[in-house]
Amino acid sequence: MPNRLSRRTTLAAAPAAALAPVLARPALAQERWPSRAVRIIVPFAPGGTTDIVARLLAQNLQERLGQPVVAENRPGAGATIGAQLVAQAAPDGYTLLISNTASNGMSPTMFRSARYDGEKDFTHIAMLARTSSALVVNPRFEAQSVADLVRLGRSRPGGLDFASAGLGTSTHMLALRIGQAAGFRMNPISYRGAGPALTDVIAGNVGFMVDGLPSSISHIRAGAVKAIATADAERNRHLPEVPTLIESGFPGMVSYSWFGLSGPKGLPAPIVETLSRETLAILAMPAMRQRWEELTAEAPAMTPEQYTAFIRDDIETWADVIRKAGVSVE
Repeated sequence: MPNRLSRRTTLAAAPAAALAPVLARPALAQERWPSRAVRIIVPFAPGGTTDIVARLLAQNLQERLGQPVVAENRPGAGATIGAQLVAQAAPDGYTLLISNTASNGMSPTMFRSARYDGEKDFTHIAMLARTSSALVVNPRFEAQSVADLVRLGRSRPGGLDFASAGLGTSTHMLALRIGQAAGFRMNPISYRGAGPALTDVIAGNVGFMVDGLPSSISHIRAGAVKAIATADAERNRHLPEVPTLIESGFPGMVSYSWFGLSGPKGLPAPIVETLSRETLAILAMPAMRQRWEELTAEAPAMTPEQYTAFIRDDIETWADVIRKAGVSVE
């Protein structure tokens, strides 16, 4: 009798055991996000503006989401390597991108190897920062003004070498535009981000570069590099003594870099809403406003729809510039 009862109990339990994985699936599908670490891909090397923005965001998102948020550098190929990784990632909210002027605005047009659309292959969440750029030189470089640089460039048939944060970056393109407008060759020495490029300018291995102010402002203030022009429409309030490129003889030469948060195409609406809400809250924090002020950055508040439209417009703008410059990379 006990054996028979035990057998019946086992047989009765068998269907329930078989159903257990099936019954568990809805619970897994409704798993609270995030339930594990989130990584934010930085498509440049450490030390540049994109990296600075990413780490500030990651630190604050981690506190607000209650899960680790890690900034992971994946530099190379004009930021397309990191962007491609995110474009191909699962749309589950655990792999995000610091989208920027290069990765989403310029490089998809410039790099033939880029297998993604900067707007359509991502879910765009929020604008994080907009920054200006400066033309900076080593204090021992022979050109210590824009006029000096133009005279030097025109005197050398082979042109001038400059440090570049990478092909496809707005600072790289701005340097080429300066050379084109002034009538001399600009020869890029490409690095895997603004950080290592600026390090070589400070060391005197390369004479100058165009760099985003957030990564160079502390070095400018310390005298490690000298800003000889900014790319603002008017003098930058953080560097009022430095003339603009317009004042230096380059009409209409204005350029800004932007940085935002994006994920793979098809990111679920609840995750987008959470990230948008938390990101805007972080940008509104007094401590973050102060930090952005120190970095000379602005933080335009944008909805996901507004940020998507902004990227669409920027792609069209840079596509025209790239075609006119004849820049194309295999």
